[in-house]
Amino acid sequence: MQPFMQAMNFRHACKKFDPTRQISADEFQQILECGRLSPSSFGMEHWHFLVVQTPALREQLREVCWNQPQITESSHVVVILAKTAAVEPYSAYVQRLFGRRGLPAEAEQAYLERYAAHNDSEIKPYLNTFAWSSKQCYIALANMMTGAASMGIDSCPIEGFSKPGVEALLGVDTSQYGAAVVVAFGYRAGEQPAKLRQPLADLVEYR
Repeated sequence: MQPFMQAMNFRHACKKFDPTRQISADEFQQILECGRLSPSSFGMEHWHFLVVQTPALREQLREVCWNQPQITESSHVVVILAKTAAVEPYSAYVQRLFGRRGLPAEAEQAYLERYAAHNDSEIKPYLNTFAWSSKQCYIALANMMTGAASMGIDSCPIEGFSKPGVEALLGVDTSQYGAAVVVAFGYRAGEQPAKLRQPLADLVEYR
């Protein structure tokens, strides 16, 4: 656990990146792999990773992300899209992902029905599909940031953006996806600020 805890303590929401330093292609591929290998509810892999590389496009993206400098000064920017229509019960995507398990037909049908029942009883009364998918995207986001930290790479998760603005700029098909979160990766400029967290005793309750 020591290397993991070192990564957790290293990671912070980097507000100032060194624009002269770039993440290698191999290391960035590993960061994306951390997202790809993340767990998700029912194994539906609710995410789609949009890597925004073109400098001019990143300048425009910065404008719809509250003009935050991380968008243009970091090495890499990823917009994580949450799947919507694809994860609705009985969609072709859902059936394909359940089908890859190689279960007998009856067992696969039982899973599909359980998935649909969960959607009706636990998702739709409290959330919409985008909100549920976004929750899963944050699992991938966390793993990508911690994976990056384990390689000495900084990150900054960004929720301060115009969802319609980001989607329009990037040509997102909003019948299929919604912009869940933006994350910048790179190397810090200057010292890391102190990590501010509440004591564990204030956060944990045993029953």
